[in-house]
Amino acid sequence: MSVNIRRQVLKTFKELHKTRKTVFQGDLTALSEARKRINEEYKKCKHVTDLKAIEELIKYSQDVERELRTTVIQAREVKPGIYEAKITKDTVKLDNIPFSECASKQKG
Repeated sequence: MSVNIRRQVLKTFKELHKTRKTVFQGDLTALSEARKRINEEYKKCKHVTDLKAIEELIKYSQDVERELRTTVIQAREVKPGIYEAKITKDTVKLDNIPFSECASKQKG
């Protein structure tokens, strides 16, 4: 494996762990399970030698990191029935448009 590819693999590995720490901050169970899963997946693929396959695995790792960073949020119950969500600067926020039956009848 070339030095450059090895460097990219290590970089994605570190980025996943960094994102794991940010996304699951304060949740010891989630932190531990995510750590275990990341390490298992990298160990499972450590014998891959085909350059094309390694590049695909790097791309997949980058996609997983982006998905974790932008779509996973933590919510905790602060009072019965009231939850507080931890939204980060990277969290994707979409417009929330309420459903209206009248709108769908007008189109049809």
